[in-house]
Amino acid sequence: MLRSFISHPRYICAMLFLRLFRESFQFAIDSLVSNKLRTFLSLLGITIGIFAIISVFTMVDSIRNNIDKSISSLGNNVIFIQKWPWEFSSDFKWWEYMNRPVTQMQELDLVRERSTLAAASAFLIQANVTLEFKNASAENVQISAVSDEYEKIKSFEIQEGRYFSDAEIHAGRNKIVIGAEVASQLFGKLPPIGKHILVRGANVEVIGVFKREGQNLLDFGLDNAAMLPLNFARGLVDIRSDQVNPYIAVKAIDGVSNEALMDELMGIMRGIRRLKPRQANDFALNETKLLSNGFASLIGVVNVAGGVIGLFSILVGGFGIANIMFVSVKERTNIIGIQKALGAKNYFILFQFLFESMILSIAGGVIGLFVIFLLTLALSAGLDMDISLSFKNISLGVLISSVIGLIAGIAPALSASRLDPVEAMRSK
Repeated sequence: MLRSFISHPRYICAMLFLRLFRESFQFAIDSLVSNKLRTFLSLLGITIGIFAIISVFTMVDSIRNNIDKSISSLGNNVIFIQKWPWEFSSDFKWWEYMNRPVTQMQELDLVRERSTLAAASAFLIQANVTLEFKNASAENVQISAVSDEYEKIKSFEIQEGRYFSDAEIHAGRNKIVIGAEVASQLFGKLPPIGKHILVRGANVEVIGVFKREGQNLLDFGLDNAAMLPLNFARGLVDIRSDQVNPYIAVKAIDGVSNEALMDELMGIMRGIRRLKPRQANDFALNETKLLSNGFASLIGVVNVAGGVIGLFSILVGGFGIANIMFVSVKERTNIIGIQKALGAKNYFILFQFLFESMILSIAGGVIGLFVIFLLTLALSAGLDMDISLSFKNISLGVLISSVIGLIAGIAPALSASRLDPVEAMRSK
């Protein structure tokens, strides 16, 4: 049974192919090792090309992931009722939007009363202020003054202390929850809970610290932020001013789509504003998908531009490999003639040079990927942002290297395989 299997034509062909593959691969390796300078120059071209194209894709993917993470922190099932729409179009109707009324606190009560699809809703204002503690200060801190139910809309974790109680929010107590970076700037290694700080001259007590989130590209994080009860903030700022960006955040109940909630809120807000059927909306209903779509189009342009630049770089590397492979064929013409005289077939010579070209290209690509990997580690540590070389980009880099090596080696390999053995042996 075993003897018949070994003598089977398919088994014999497979063994011959493996032997051919091994011998061609060994010839290619020996040639690369014996010509170190030429090998280095060939690797350098492909390494630069792969580095150029994959580094662009890696940075674009990392930026996209960080932007998506930042946007998702706002809530994917939350609708924001605001004066200004989240638009990225060139025909932004800023004059029309500027004349709209700002969102009012009393509108929150009417939204809660009339909505049947909202799980939670809250009113917010935002302002950038300086917080002070003795001789220390934290500048440009984003303060959010929030109503009740906000903790049901935005997800966050408290590292130390606690969040506001409903009684503190309704009574407008002088309490504050600060971000981890703010706590570090104001208190250093001192425990922040129970300390009193100044917010626009008002004395407030720190009752909690948000868990550190890390770098946030769109500044939606809480590391350099703080929260106050809305009713306390009334004494510090005009909550009806456009300068503090007042808005209502509404979260849909489970199983309700954003589109359904937006349709309901559209009718509720038009009723609250007493708009006639033919009158345009004087408010905006925003959702995180608008931000994602806007940034996706921008990132797509950057991705294409980077890909084109990287493509030219990798093509230059490919031409370099092809040129060096032609030189290699010229130098080894006599050896090729001897191999053919000893019985080597054309396809053996063809595979020999194709393997050499592909090994060169793949090795250069792997080196380029390794350099990118080291760069991502350095940037991640330095920028406090998640930058990583994905398996998709690693596979893409190896695939591009293989294809470029194959294409660059076809012409030299064909010319080598078609050499006349007698003429080849006479060459010097």
